[in-house]
Formats: sequence, C-alpha cells, structure tokens
Amino acid sequence: MKNEIQPWETLKSDIVFDHKWYQLRRDYVRLPNGLELDDYFVSVRRNVALTFPLTDDNHVIFVRQYKHGVQDILIELPGGVIDEGETEPIEAAKRELLEETGYASDNMQFLLQVADNPTKDTNKIYFFLARNAHQVSAQNLDRTENIEVVKVPVADVEGMIISGQIRVSGSVALCLLALKELEKEI
Repeated sequence: MKNEIQPWETLKSDIVFDHKWYQLRRDYVRLPNGLELDDYFVSVRRNVALTFPLTDDNHVIFVRQYKHGVQDILIELPGGVIDEGETEPIEAAKRELLEETGYASDNMQFLLQVADNPTKDTNKIYFFLARNAHQVSAQNLDRTENIEVVKVPVADVEGMIISGQIRVSGSVALCLLALKELEKEI
C-alpha cells in the first residue's frame, strides 16, 4: 500500500532577507514522519507573466538579453513580474510585451499557470498566447535592460529548443505548449 502524500506543517517562519524584488524566508517545519527541520529556506518572489507573441505572418517575437544569474546572453519569450496594482496576470503580460518589444496584441489567450521552482520558490508563471501580435511602438526599457527583439519563424521554434538556442525553462515550456495549441488550428 502506498503512503499517502501529506503536506508539511509550518511551525514558524522568519523573513531573514527583505528586498523589494526578493525575500528569503526561513521556515521551521515538521514533516509527516515527525522529523523537524529548522533551516528550510524559501525564496519569496513575485509572480510572472510570460507571452508567446505570434504575428500574422507566423513569426514569434523573442527577446535576447544578458541574464546575470547564469552570466549568459539568452533568447527567451517576453515577460516579467506582475506589478503591485495589476489585478490580473494578463495586465502584466500585455505591459511586458509592449515594454520589452514594442508589440501588442488584441487576442491574448491564457494557457496555463505553472510553478517556477516549487521546491524553493513561491512564485508562479502565467502563460499566454498572443495572436495577431504587431508592432505599435518602440521599446520602453528600464534603465537596467538592454534587449534585442528577435523575430523567428514559428516553424523554427521547436528546432531552436532542441538545439539549445532557447533554453530558459519557462520559455521552453510555453513554446511547446503554444505550438501544441496552434496545432489544433491547422
């Protein structure tokens, strides 16, 4: 007989680092088998919206930028954190698409909510498919951003994943999900 999966009991939590972009929480927990841990660290982060923008001429709009955490220049889908005051993830998806690329869409479809790294992070990622994406303005980047807009034929996206050109986990997942969704229309 299988053991029933049960949640851990949180006995106490302390914020050990607090910054506007990131909090580190130390949880004191009791596991279902009775074992207690006094040093389970959790990254408390804001939720993210990520968009697969598809143009009328069947191109996907990606962004290419330096990511300091992995110290590499990566190709990924446009997206970012859901700001305070944004009541729906689609608001952040539209805002980030416009800011990072200058593109907009009047046909945004929610596809899925996923956990980013559920072992140690609290945040979720909301995936959107944006059909009829079209350029409406120049980029409006933060002073810390230097982003190149990359327009890729939709037929090349899967190959770019397989070859490792697209290797950011959320972008890989959303690309494959969006491609599957688009197959339904063919």
